[in-house]
Amino acid sequence: MKNQPEHNNRRNFLKNSTLLTCGLVSIPFAGIANELPNQTEDSLYIIGPRDGFDPQVGTLLSTMNMMRAWVINSVKDLTVEQLDFQVDEQSNSIGAMLLHLAATEKYYQLHTFDGLEWGKWSEDIKSEWDVPSGLGKRGREQIIGNEVGYYLEKLKEVRAHTKKEFAKRGDKWLMEIDQDWPWGPTNNYCKWFHVCEHESNHRGQMKFVIKRLPS
Repeated sequence: MKNQPEHNNRRNFLKNSTLLTCGLVSIPFAGIANELPNQTEDSLYIIGPRDGFDPQVGTLLSTMNMMRAWVINSVKDLTVEQLDFQVDEQSNSIGAMLLHLAATEKYYQLHTFDGLEWGKWSEDIKSEWDVPSGLGKRGREQIIGNEVGYYLEKLKEVRAHTKKEFAKRGDKWLMEIDQDWPWGPTNNYCKWFHVCEHESNHRGQMKFVIKRLPS
């Protein structure tokens, strides 16, 4: 049959992929990862292991670093008035969204690094981060009047702690599964990837608002 080789190739690929996923093929994947050249903080557009981190942790961090750089580049020249601008009474300002990103990362730190049940942080933590975490009406009323440096410094401080804690943990920790997470069984890798894709989502919203700023 004319298409038989192509069919067999697809079938073999799927079979081998399944075996690899299940750990049944004796390919030292971790060893391969360790042989990859590590990248420095300056290697923004090379996703992969980073010096000082386990391979998967470093790869995740490289993705987060790239997304953070894109966010900063989108907002770094905005004025206070532009950061406070709201498209309508239901929308969030760019400033509020920036602080929201810092709050989200802070809460995932407390949950995954300190082992705290979600929302069970101290009142001091809640008083600083609950409003930017929840946004809404209180966020629109309270997160105003700050220069861009204020928001970028908050993001920088939170990210520095993430890097410090990532360096203490390995790929085994990254793969640990939380069986009781609301989405269903979820590992630390998924939780921290969510922090990154959540940032991507809000960057898209920021770009939407930027295009609608009053001239």
